[in-house]
Amino acid sequence: MQDFNWKKLQNGSDIRGVAIAGVPDELVNLTPEVVNILGKAFSSWLSQKLDKPTSELLISIGRDSRLSGPALTQAAIAGINTLGSQVYDFAIASTPAMFMSTITDGFNCDGAIMLTASHLPFNRNGLKFFTAQGGLEKKDITDILTLAEKNEFVLSSAQGKITEHDFISVYAHQFVTKIRESVNHPEHYEQPLKGLKIIVDAGNGAGGFYADKVLQPLGADITGSQFLEPDGNFPNHVPNPEDKVAMASICEAVIKHQADFGIIFDTDVDRSAAVDQFGKELNRNRLIAIISAIVLQEHPQSTIVTDSITSDGLTKFIEQDLQGVHHRFKRGYKNVINESIRLNQSGQESWLAIETSGHGAMKENYFLDDGAYLVSKLLIELAKSKLAGKSLTDLIVNLQEPVESEEFRIKMGVEDFKALGDRVITDLKAFALSQSDWKVVPNNYEGIRVSCTSPDENGWFLLRLSLHDPVMPLNVESNVQGGVAKIAQRLTAFFHPIDSLDISTLLANLIIQ
Repeated sequence: MQDFNWKKLQNGSDIRGVAIAGVPDELVNLTPEVVNILGKAFSSWLSQKLDKPTSELLISIGRDSRLSGPALTQAAIAGINTLGSQVYDFAIASTPAMFMSTITDGFNCDGAIMLTASHLPFNRNGLKFFTAQGGLEKKDITDILTLAEKNEFVLSSAQGKITEHDFISVYAHQFVTKIRESVNHPEHYEQPLKGLKIIVDAGNGAGGFYADKVLQPLGADITGSQFLEPDGNFPNHVPNPEDKVAMASICEAVIKHQADFGIIFDTDVDRSAAVDQFGKELNRNRLIAIISAIVLQEHPQSTIVTDSITSDGLTKFIEQDLQGVHHRFKRGYKNVINESIRLNQSGQESWLAIETSGHGAMKENYFLDDGAYLVSKLLIELAKSKLAGKSLTDLIVNLQEPVESEEFRIKMGVEDFKALGDRVITDLKAFALSQSDWKVVPNNYEGIRVSCTSPDENGWFLLRLSLHDPVMPLNVESNVQGGVAKIAQRLTAFFHPIDSLDISTLLANLIIQ
C-alpha cells in the first residue's frame, strides 16, 4: 500500500471509489484490503474522539445492494475486529438507519458505517460514517484517511465480537409508530393508511423494506410496488429520484394501478421523491413546496433552507403564500444542512433543510437527511387530507412553476479548472451588469444568479462551479415558451470567445429550438 493514493478516495464527507472491475478506464481502488484498513482507521479515530479504548467500542455496519457490498462489509468488520472492537452486522440497511443505530435504545452504537455509493453505477462503492452527533464532516474523513495511510494500528490480543441484527425492522417500526400517533385516526388507529393504495419503487436498492415493514402494517394496499428486491446490477432503472427514466417508471406504475400515491427512493434511502394520484411528480421544487407547506403549518414563519437552483416561483410560494422565509444556499446536502443548523444556533428558527436532489433533513429528526422520514411526513398529511375530504396536493395549488427548465453542463478543458471557473463567473457578472434587462441577484452564495426580466425571457439563470469536477453547471428557467433558448442564445455569445470551454450542450439546445 506504499504508493496508494488515499486522498483520492475522499468525496467531501464520504469515501468513494471503484470496487469492481469491468468499466473501461476505471481502475479498482476500493479493494477489500483498503476497506479493511479503513475499518481500523475508523475504529482508531472513534477511540480518539470518544477517549475510549478500541476494545470497548461498539460499531454497527450496514450496506446497500451493491455487488461488492458483502465482501467489503466482511473486510471492514475484520479490520475493526483486529482492534478488539465489537461489531453489529445489519446486512442490508439504509444510510439513515445506520445513524439511528447510534441513538436507538438497546443499540446505542458508538459509531456506524454504511457501505454505499448512493446512485452511482454498479462498479462503485463507498463508506459513510456516523456517530451519535451525526454524519462525519469533511475534515473527519481527511483525518481517517491520514490514519489509514500511516497504517500504524495497535492490534488487540482478543478479537471483537460480531453479532448479526435485523435493525431495519427496528428502524421501520419507528415510522409505523410515528405515523399512527401523528394521524391519530378516529376509526382505525392501528391502520391509518387503510383504503389507500401506495406504490413503492426501490430501484432494487435498500428501500424495499418500506413497503412491507412500514406501509403494510399501517393498512396500505401496496399492489403495484416494484423493484423491491435488492439487486446490485440495478436491472430496471438507476435508483435515483432525479433520473428521468426512474421517475417515468414510478409515474407509469401509479397511473397503471390507479394508486393514491407513489414513492421512489435512491439506493441507500437518504433521498426520496413522490408521485401524486394523477401520476405527476412531487419532485424538486414541488417536493420542497409540499414539505415546506407541512413544516410551516407546524412551525409558522420558519426559515426553509434550500440549495441554489430552486425556482423563483418556489420563493414566492414559501414567502407570500406560506409566510415563511426562503434561504437559498450552496449546492451540496451537507452545506444546506449545516447552514440550517447555523441559522438555528444564531437565533433564526429553521426546521427544514432540503436540496432539489431529494436530500431533505428536518430539525425534528436530528437534521438527518432521511428519504423514508420525508415520505412518512407526506403520508401523515395524505391520511389527514383524506379524512378531511381533501387532496394532499391542495397544499401546493398556488405554486407557480416554470414553463421551461434546463440544466447545461459546460466542461472545462484545463487542469486548473477552478481558476478558469472563477474568472468566467467574474466576467459574466460584469457582462450581466452591462445588460439593461438582466439583474444580478443579491445574497447568492455560489456562482452567479441573474434575473432575466425581458418579456421574451422572463426567467433566470445560475452559473456555478461543480463541487468536484471540471464542469460549470448552468441552470436556466423561464416562465414563457422559448424563454430558455433566448437566455441560452445570449449566454452562448458571452461564452463563445472563451478558450477551453465546451459549450456544445448549449449549442445543441439552440439547434433543437
